[in-house]
Formats: sequence, C-alpha cells, structure tokens
Amino acid sequence: MTIQTVATKPFAGQRPGTSGLRKKVTEFQQPGYLENFVEAIFLTLGGGKGATLVLGGDGRFYNRSAIQTILRMAAAHKVQKVLVGRGGILSTPAVSCVIRKRGAFGGIVLSASHNPGGPDGDFGIKYNIENGGPAPEKITEAIYAHTQTLSEYHISDAGPVNLDEIGATTLDGMTVEVIDPVADYAELMSRLFDFDAIRELFQRGFTMRFDGMSAVSGPYAKAIIEGMLGAPEGTVINDEPLEDFGGHHPDPNPVNAFDLVALMNGPDAPEFGAASDGDGDRNMIVGRKLAVAPSDSLAIIAANATLAPGYRDGLKGIARSMPTSQAADRVAAALGIACFETPTGWKYFGNLLDANLATLCGEESYGTGSNHIREKDGVWAVLFWLNLIAATGKSVNRIVREHWARFGRNYYSRHDYEAVDAAAADRMMLALRGKLASLAGQRFGEFRVAQADDFVYTDPVDQSVATKQGIRIIMSDGSRIVLRLSGTGTEGATVRVYLERYEADPSRHDLDTQEALAPLIAIAEQVSELKQRTGRNEPSVIT
Repeated sequence: MTIQTVATKPFAGQRPGTSGLRKKVTEFQQPGYLENFVEAIFLTLGGGKGATLVLGGDGRFYNRSAIQTILRMAAAHKVQKVLVGRGGILSTPAVSCVIRKRGAFGGIVLSASHNPGGPDGDFGIKYNIENGGPAPEKITEAIYAHTQTLSEYHISDAGPVNLDEIGATTLDGMTVEVIDPVADYAELMSRLFDFDAIRELFQRGFTMRFDGMSAVSGPYAKAIIEGMLGAPEGTVINDEPLEDFGGHHPDPNPVNAFDLVALMNGPDAPEFGAASDGDGDRNMIVGRKLAVAPSDSLAIIAANATLAPGYRDGLKGIARSMPTSQAADRVAAALGIACFETPTGWKYFGNLLDANLATLCGEESYGTGSNHIREKDGVWAVLFWLNLIAATGKSVNRIVREHWARFGRNYYSRHDYEAVDAAAADRMMLALRGKLASLAGQRFGEFRVAQADDFVYTDPVDQSVATKQGIRIIMSDGSRIVLRLSGTGTEGATVRVYLERYEADPSRHDLDTQEALAPLIAIAEQVSELKQRTGRNEPSVIT
C-alpha cells in the first residue's frame, strides 16, 4: 500500500446531491481527483474494513480505468470483497439488485446517467447504501466534508484485475469477484412478471423494438427479451454498451430517441417500442404514433399492477416526485391508497419503500420503479408493460386511451433550458420567490392562482425536512406550473419548467399537448421573466 497526496478537490463548485458527482471526463482525469472522492467515501464508511461492496458502471469512457483505481483503493482500506460486473458493466438498477441480494454493505456506481459519454463527455460516481438506494443527504454531506479537508489517499501497489473473466481472484488480500452483470437482475425479473405469458405473446407474432441506445441496458434487454422471453433476434437494437454511446445522447425521450419514434410513427411500426438510458434506470414507452408520457406510464402501471405476479396482492401506496403529473394521484384515490409527493431525486422514495408505505414510485424524467430495488429501473418498466399487454391482449394505444377515458387526461410537458448562466438562473429563481405571496388570487385569463409556494417536504418516516424543492404555481382547477433548477448537468444551470393541465372530457383527449398547454406556457414566461433574465428565447429540449 502507498499513501499519495491529493492534488485536487472534486466537489469544487458543486455540492453533493442525489446523483453524486458528475463532471467532464477531463476533470476526473486530473491527478488525485477521483481518488479524493473515493477516499472520502471510505472515510465516511469508517474505512470499509471487512465490508463487501458492489462496483460497476454503464461502460462509458473512463469506466474501466476508474474501476481499477477504486479496486486498488478498496484493497488498501482492507475491504473484504468487491463484486464487480464483468467488463466493469453493471446497470444502476442491477447494482441495487446485487447489493440487496448479496447482502453487501453498499456499492459504488460509475455513471453520469443520461449525459453524453466519450473522452469529451461526462463521467460520474455515487455511493449506494445497504438498502441498494442512493446515499441520503447525511452521507453525501459527510463525503463532501471529507473531500474539502483530506490531503492524502491510500492505494494498493498491486496490478490491474482482469475484468473480463467471471470468477474470483485476490488483490492485495482482498477478494475481487467478477460476476455476470445480468444474472441476479434477470432472476429477480422472472419472479416479478409472468414470463410464460410474455413468451406466448411473442410466439403469437407480437412485434416490438427495444433501443438500448448503445448504453448499459442493451445486454439486459438482449438476455431477457430475446433470450429468456423468445423475442426474435433483432428486437433489441443498439444493444452493445459503447464508451461514447455510439454518439447517442442516451436519454430516452422523443427528442433523443428520434429513430425509435420515427419507426413507431411509420408504416412498418412494430406493436410496441421502448428505450432505456445510459445507466439503465430510465425508460420510454411508445405505441404506434403515441409516445407515452412518463407520468401516464406510472399511473397506468399502478392502475393495472395486480396483473403482474409480483404485485398481485395490490399496492401499499404510490409515490411520485412533486413535478410529476397528478395522474397517479387519481389512480391512488380510486384504489383507496396513499399517494406521496416527494422532492425530485430517487433517494426520497427510499424511506417510503423501506417503511412499506409505497410500492410503486415514479418521476417525470422517465424514471419508474417499485419496491423490488431502491433505484428507478428502465428494463423493469418495459417488462411491466409487456406483462400488461400479454395479460389484457390490448395494444399500448388502447391501454392508454382506456385509462384516459376512466381517469381523465393530464396534459403534461417539461421545457428544459440547458447550460443557462448559473448566476442568472439563481437570480431568476430568487426574484420569483419574492413574488409568490402576491400571486395567490391573481387571475391570468381563464386561470386563477389558488396557491404559489416553494415546495417543502417533510419525510413521513424520519421527519427530515427538505426546503426549496421547486416553485409551484397551482391554479384553482388543479393545473400547475413548476419551476426548478436541476443538478444533473455539468455546464451552467438547467432550468426546468413543468406544465400540467387536467382534462376530463374524452372528446378533448386528442389535442396537441403543447397547444393544450399554451396558456400555461405563456403564464410561466410572464411570471418568471425567464426569457428576459436568462436571454434564452426557447427551450433546449421539450418533452
């Protein structure tokens, strides 16, 4: 073991959050940069001596190099065993699955999620705790504190580990077990869903296309959908994880998954389309000429959950992030169960799941999951939809339209303004907070503001409080405008504007989404002065 001097502090300019540390690859390649963060993790864990850890990532550029560094540091800290995915590959949901199944102390996830990869792209690292979920704030804050004060890190002098051969080896006295990255996860999926019914669906000629976006979910979809479920070869495309995601922006939405959307809108469309993101925790569901909104997907899964074997006993509750549409609330009311509204960030669902208060969780940024693990799960969501289709014999489009007919439609959209000057974005939010008290009761055309606030969340389990979680402008008819700053980017600030309008009348369920939301879009601009304050005339991405 050697002791090296830390040269850089990785959290400079960035506080820790739900997604850990995300920066450009070039920053991670600075001497001591990654090592500082990893050393801080081990210090926060009390050293890690005797622990079993899980380690893997989405295969993006720098993944293999970072894994070798982390393994050598783990050995220096006397970690007993590290389970690492073959080739350094483990999707974020699979890391959570393996932690829980193998009883590990925790895990280190290497990913910048849906952010672009490659030598000039992004890289990320975060720590997951023993329940398989993202570390809570008290741990991320402790990691941050250590990064600001430590001056050295401990690392083994041992050589590299062969990551491409399954089996166990030793590294300076520590056991390194290279595992099949798919096996544990696939076994769990087979217990949750009716694989026999889905096999029969494919045997009857059912067609689908799953776009792995050259990211980590490809091997999982290939092994399960084509392998275990018998879908024809070629059903899963872009199935090999590439260091630069093949030039894709691996964020599964109608903008970035445009090839899949074009296929589903064309004359030769399969019956079902789906995609997942860089680290496999997000999903997009597509019918013929219909991209299913993630908020609707959560609500539809909840309304039909008992059709899947793993959920046949019903749901304890539903949890959604605050910006997610209220479609799931209507399902929860019909089922007579609670619907919890949390801040954005999967870690906020952990306490609800651990306390058995919620079974299903979802957020508007194409993330859906359940109590089977403690991360959102892209392939799981796709398999749930396959189970619904197999059990009902209905198309995606019919399932969606019947849901709207029963519960009404929540028109919903998110407008992202990316790489905005951070200081300008902060000033805009500060000015908007100053207006909130005066907005209540104001009328904007057909809308009257019933409530305007900055969302504060009190955890019903541990009573912890999270403040400034997004500005809400709620109209008297339930329509909403939400504005918040996102921490998932690596350049400037990302301003997200969320818009929601409920429509009960089935004759008005076929409007263009942006047209239906146009009055709210205008109000959001007027109230926030977004264009004036940021200099941005239109969103970077609309989903």
